[in-house]
Amino acid sequence: MTRPVAVRAITRYTVDGTVDSVVHDQDMVAVEAPVSLVLCPHDGPPRNLGLLMRTPGHDEDLATGVLVTEGVITRATDVLRIEHVTGDEAVVRVFVGPNAHPLAISDRVGSATSACGLCGRLSLQRLDAMPRIDSAALRVSAAVIHRLPPRLRDVQLAFAQTGGLHAAAVFSADGTLVDLREDVGRHNAVDKIAGALLHRGGLPASDLLLAVSGRIAYEIVQKAVMCGMSIIVAVGAPTDLAVDAARATGVTLIGFTRDNRFNVYTHGHRIGTGEYLPE
Repeated sequence: MTRPVAVRAITRYTVDGTVDSVVHDQDMVAVEAPVSLVLCPHDGPPRNLGLLMRTPGHDEDLATGVLVTEGVITRATDVLRIEHVTGDEAVVRVFVGPNAHPLAISDRVGSATSACGLCGRLSLQRLDAMPRIDSAALRVSAAVIHRLPPRLRDVQLAFAQTGGLHAAAVFSADGTLVDLREDVGRHNAVDKIAGALLHRGGLPASDLLLAVSGRIAYEIVQKAVMCGMSIIVAVGAPTDLAVDAARATGVTLIGFTRDNRFNVYTHGHRIGTGEYLPE
């Protein structure tokens, strides 16, 4: 299956006091299906990175995005070619050149759920080993920040149909949408954005900020840092390790962005309110 949305039969119940309404109907649900990711170094045997549960669509972005955020590739020229087999047994094979770093991925791989993607199954980088973001990177006004969640929601087409997908998007400093990806896995959505940026020659993305529809975990900070992004905006909450990672790597971390409010957890100097917020 290659469509992001499927139709399933349901029974709708409406409970109103002592009278229950029961209607047989149909509903649209998000598709969750496996894809096998295979890394093909130029001078060695292929390595199967395992099955990744994802929403079909933008599979090539997903595969290359995983390699970007794991430190295997950094530019589009690192990719020699991509073979994409769709269908019930989808496979993406990414052939990389001599400038790639296949050994950046450990052997701790296997099947992964859409809840975590390949997080923790490839490389969980130590804070002291992650790149640092230039403190003079992107600056954004508070007015732009608070407009991002409704803008994100407006362009989540598959979410509007199903209510079951996460979104990741990149915006410019003035709030202009650059690109968006949706997936049942929030980590997958960010990897798809990383792959999209790679293919358009947009890495490092120091002039863009990342906005996500859910919460922020450590892996999302790691992925943003590997893409060179200095600001992450989320509708939901960050975890403690996400805050620690953002502080250590120089990323501005913003959560609970809704109802004209947001919380800045780290490196608030990039928010142009006229005042410097605590580091």
